[in-house]
Amino acid sequence: MKDFFDTWKFKILVAVAVFLVGIMAYAGANGRLTAAPQELLGVILTPFQKAASVVSGGVGTVWEKYTSIDKVMEQNEQLETENAELRQQMVDYDRIKAENEAYKALANIQKKNSNATYVSGFVIGRDPLDEFGGFTLDKGTADGVAVNNAVISDRGYLLGMVVEADPTSCKVMTILHPSFNAAGVVSRTRENGILNGNTTYAPDGLCTLTNLERSTETRAGDQVITTGLGGVFPPDLLVGTVQDVVPEASGKSSIAVVRPGADPRTAKHVFIITAY
Repeated sequence: MKDFFDTWKFKILVAVAVFLVGIMAYAGANGRLTAAPQELLGVILTPFQKAASVVSGGVGTVWEKYTSIDKVMEQNEQLETENAELRQQMVDYDRIKAENEAYKALANIQKKNSNATYVSGFVIGRDPLDEFGGFTLDKGTADGVAVNNAVISDRGYLLGMVVEADPTSCKVMTILHPSFNAAGVVSRTRENGILNGNTTYAPDGLCTLTNLERSTETRAGDQVITTGLGGVFPPDLLVGTVQDVVPEASGKSSIAVVRPGADPRTAKHVFIITAY
C-alpha cells in the first residue's frame, strides 16, 4: 500500500482532487456552487470544441475552394470555345473581305471579256525550290479548274497557267518559267513573238518576248498582250511592259525583256479563267 502512495498515479489523483476542491471553493465563495460541475465540464471541453470548430471550418473552406475551381475550369472551357468560334469568324471575315475587294477588280476585267468564266483562288503554298515563283491554289477540279487554264492577277495581268489539278487544289507554272510558252504581241507595233521565261532574267522577276524581227520597232515602254493563238490563253490578256530590247544570241532576231504587270512571286489572290 505504501508503494501506491509513492506512484505517479497517486500524485495525479491528488492534483486532480486539489484542483476540484479549489474549483468548488471558488464557486461556493461566489454563490455558483450548483454551476460548478457545468463550468468544470465547460473548461474541459472548450479546447475540444475549438478544435472541432477549426476542423469543421477548414473542411468547409476546402470544399468551397474545390467547387470554385470546378466553376472556374468550366468557365475557362466555355471561354476557349467562344474564342475559337470568334477566331474562325475572323478568318471567314478576312477571306470574304479579300474576295470582295478582288471581285471589284474583276468587274473591270469582265468589261474586256464578258464571256469568260472566272474562279477566285488564294495562294496556299509555294515551293521554296522553285526559283521561278510557282505556287499552289486552293481551287481544283471540283471548282471547274483544269490543266492549261490561264491564271491572272486581280488587275487582269497574266501570271501563269495551271499545270496540275486535283479536286481541291492546283499548281501553277508562272510566266517566269523557261517552260512557259504563250503567243504574245506588242500592242503598239503589232509584232508577234513567243512569251516565255528565261533563266537569265527570272531572278529579277522578268520574262521575255522572243522571235521578234531583228530590226524590230519595239521599244521600252511598249505594252505586251496575248494573241489567243493556240487556244490556251484568251486574246488581249495584259502581260506587262517592255524594259529593253536586245539581240538574240544568233543575231537573227531580237528579244524584248518584259516586266510583268503583276509579280507572280508575290501574288496572294488570283483568278483562274476556266472558260472564255
